[in-house]
Amino acid sequence: MSDVLRIGNCSGFYGDRLSAMREMLEGVTSGPDGPHGLDVLTGDYLAELTMLILGKDAMRDPASGYARTFLRQAEDCLGLALEKGVRIVSNAGGLNPAGLARRLTEVATALGLSPRIAYVSGDNLLPAVQAGTVDLGRSDALTANAYLGAFGIAEALAGGADVVVTGRVTDASVVVGPAIAHFGWTPTQYDALAGAVVAGHVLECGTQATGGNFSGFRDLPAEALTRPLGFPVAELAADGSFVVTKHDDTGGAVTVDTVTAQLVYEIQSNRYLGPDVTTDLDSIRLEQAGSDRVQVSGVTGSAPPARLKVAVNVLGGFRNSVELVLTGLDIEEKAAWVRRQVETALEASPLGRPATVAWSTAGPATPDAPTEESASVLLRLTVLDPDADKVGKPFTSAAVELALGSYPGFAITAPPAKPTPYGVYHPAYVDRDAVEHVVVVLGADGAEKERVLVPHPARTAELGDESAARRPSPYPAPVDTLTRRMPLGSFVHARSGDKGGDANIGLWVAHTGRAASPERYDARVTWLTKLITPHRVRELVPEAADLDVEVYPLPNLGGVNVLVRGLLGEGVAASTRFDPQAKGLGEWVRSRLVSVEDSLL
Repeated sequence: MSDVLRIGNCSGFYGDRLSAMREMLEGVTSGPDGPHGLDVLTGDYLAELTMLILGKDAMRDPASGYARTFLRQAEDCLGLALEKGVRIVSNAGGLNPAGLARRLTEVATALGLSPRIAYVSGDNLLPAVQAGTVDLGRSDALTANAYLGAFGIAEALAGGADVVVTGRVTDASVVVGPAIAHFGWTPTQYDALAGAVVAGHVLECGTQATGGNFSGFRDLPAEALTRPLGFPVAELAADGSFVVTKHDDTGGAVTVDTVTAQLVYEIQSNRYLGPDVTTDLDSIRLEQAGSDRVQVSGVTGSAPPARLKVAVNVLGGFRNSVELVLTGLDIEEKAAWVRRQVETALEASPLGRPATVAWSTAGPATPDAPTEESASVLLRLTVLDPDADKVGKPFTSAAVELALGSYPGFAITAPPAKPTPYGVYHPAYVDRDAVEHVVVVLGADGAEKERVLVPHPARTAELGDESAARRPSPYPAPVDTLTRRMPLGSFVHARSGDKGGDANIGLWVAHTGRAASPERYDARVTWLTKLITPHRVRELVPEAADLDVEVYPLPNLGGVNVLVRGLLGEGVAASTRFDPQAKGLGEWVRSRLVSVEDSLL
């Protein structure tokens, strides 16, 4: 058994760079002990929204329901992977891992190859929901998938599988499973499992760990931005520690800050709850261990929660939208006039007003603007209703018919569109014994060898009260010192995203780059953790004024994680917010002005 397991990622979402699988199979990484290729290649294709998309696909064609792009990549690269001895593990199976596995077998046969292919399923609870044997609180579910852990993947790999495709396992499981199989970890080796979960979390979003969507991109080497960013690689050790790196001669960079950016992405507290282990995020320690090499160590874990999380998607109805262009002077008055006109028309519709009518805030435009575009702002109207007809022609006509009878300069950005269906995401929880964790290995003759695992470890822990880990709500007492008003992002990085209807914002003090100050680093971290309270978050994000806000310190990472409950309404597919996935929320917060003590500058 090798002392190091090298796992790379080639996909962070359904739609990621198609060429990445070949790039990762052909590339090498130069470490202290020489150049190396990969042992395992993973791909993450699923998200809450993706499950909804695949659910709609399956409604049209029951044989679909998986990530078709993975099949295209495998057709191009399967022979290369077998030649190099690289095993492939992916959650591209989506709602139909068995169907994807069989299609892979057909592709391999057509190529003259004979890999051993396995799939992991059992996550799909929709039949049980429809039969009434499992109650998730939604009988109208379109999809209902429990988040399985990594031991099914490990079982498939231990059985000799060259390719493993899964349904809805946790994003990190595609990394944890190979580590379990390689190192022989047991279900109660929590620290090692937790370390692998962190490795999986770093890898799961692909190039986000190597500089993608990184608020400190200006500090990356110039040459790092002139070519496609390299996908990350984790070099795992038997104790769960690992080094994050990337292949030679690829774009981007691997630094403490780029890795931190991914670590704080789409988390909910300082504990990362998974089906195999509860990972303590505040135990993570990072150290720059060389060029494009970050050592991750110290991760601790404990027993996982007693119940499994389930992603439930339901069809919420239909939506439509229109964007109006307002230019020059009197922006607020123009917006108010057209709002009254459209609202009146919607009220008068024979079908009635749509259930949701949501307007964005307009303006102001740039004063004395040098271009017409910079003198203009957009006013967006989004409507939702269970009845497609209500958000169809009566809605689009209400806007278009005003073209010659509304504010001066009336314009819309695009022609009227037809209503589109949207879904609503609901998290649910289910007892472990209600879920079968099924591992199936396909034989060369097409025969299937199946094994059913009981998806619960030796012991579990009930969720405790996390309030002790949060920042208290009272605003800290003012400090009698000289301060300056400046953007929070002057030396603070951010990464934000969505967790269902909630938004998370990770904020941390820069370790490197033009904004960093090693001699002031500790003082800046102390200042940031005192500054970011629920009260201050509501000031920085006025939309959150009436929402629950939780703040969790992450001292080893030099920052905090903020969770804003309900900011995204019923989730990305149903959100009427300008930024429905909260991807730009962190950058907005960084641009907000705060009082910074002179001693920190």
